[in-house]
Amino acid sequence: MAPFVFIGAGNLATSLALAFFEAGFPIAQIYSRTENSARVLAQRVKAPWTDCIEQILQGDYFYFTALKDSVLEELVPSLVDGREEGFFIHTAGSLPMSLWSQFSSSPSRYGVFYPMQTFSRQKPIPFEDIPIFIEASTPAAVEELMKLGRAISHHVTQTDSERRQKLHLAAVFACNFSNHCYALAEHLLEEAEIPFEVMLPLIDETARKAHLLSPRQGQTGPAIRYDKSVIDRHLTVLASKPQLQEIYRLLSESIHKMALKP
Repeated sequence: MAPFVFIGAGNLATSLALAFFEAGFPIAQIYSRTENSARVLAQRVKAPWTDCIEQILQGDYFYFTALKDSVLEELVPSLVDGREEGFFIHTAGSLPMSLWSQFSSSPSRYGVFYPMQTFSRQKPIPFEDIPIFIEASTPAAVEELMKLGRAISHHVTQTDSERRQKLHLAAVFACNFSNHCYALAEHLLEEAEIPFEVMLPLIDETARKAHLLSPRQGQTGPAIRYDKSVIDRHLTVLASKPQLQEIYRLLSESIHKMALKP
C-alpha cells in the first residue's frame, strides 16, 4: 500500500489522517500553508511536515487533499505538476471529480473520498459509522478507494459528482443551517437570561426522532398547522430583528407548504 501525503491540516484532514494512522496506514508527509497546523498534525501521526508546496513528496503516493474549495482549485496545477504518478484524491462534497483532469499536467489516477460528517479538531469522532462516498477515474481506482474506505468505515458507497453535490447541499441544510438555528436560539435565550442548556433535551429528542420517523412525519410546532395567532405573536417579538423575523417567516411558510404536499 502506497503511503499517504495529506495536503491540509484542518478539521477534516486531522480526523482523516488520524483515522488512517490508527488503522495502520503509513503517513509519509503533512503539508499545510500554516506551519503550526502542519507541525501539530504531523506530530500526532508521526510524519514529517512541510509548509512549502515545492517540498511536497513526489512519487507513488496517495495525495489526500482537504482544503477550502477555492484554495484547492488554485493549488491543483502546481500540486500535480511533477507528481503525475501519484493517486490524487479530494475530499470535497461540492467539487466535481473532473477537477483533477482539466489541466495539461494531470494524474492518471484520481478520485473523490467524501466523508459526510461535521468535523472539529476539538472533538474527535470515530470513523466507523461515517458514510463515505467514493468516485474515481477508473474501475481499478474505484476499487482502491473502496478498500481504503472500508478500512475505516462500515458505510462506503460509490456515487458520481452530481449526486455528491446534492448530498453536500442536503448536509448543509441538515447540519450547518440547523446549527445556525441553534445559534439564533442561543441569542434569543441570552436576551432573556436563560441558559442554552435548557434546549438540549429538545434538540436530543428531535435528533432521536429522526432515526424513527421521516423528518416530515416528525415535524411539529405552529408552522405545520399554520397557527397564525402564534406565528404573529412570534413575529411581533422579532419586530426589532428584521433579518431574524424574515428567517422565521420563510421557514414557517416552507414547513406549512411541505405539510400540504401529498
